[in-house]
Amino acid sequence: MAGNENQEMKDTPPRPHSTNVLHQRKKVPFCPMRMAIGGFAAISVLGYFVLYANKKPEASALDVAKVSAGMAHPDNTHPRN
Repeated sequence: MAGNENQEMKDTPPRPHSTNVLHQRKKVPFCPMRMAIGGFAAISVLGYFVLYANKKPEASALDVAKVSAGMAHPDNTHPRN
């Protein structure tokens, strides 16, 4: 049986394959600028949630937003008494 299958494989010509490299498309399905903006927004939201999860109990959500945006002053980062 195995010899019969090997003979059939030798007799059949190879099938044509795709000429694309790894089946990639020539044109991206989305606008590159939209993808860049979406990626930046996703990373920003993820960074905010990481900072919010690691904040100290006395810090508010507004303080975290100011720190993540880079607009915080020492008043926002020091603990309140």
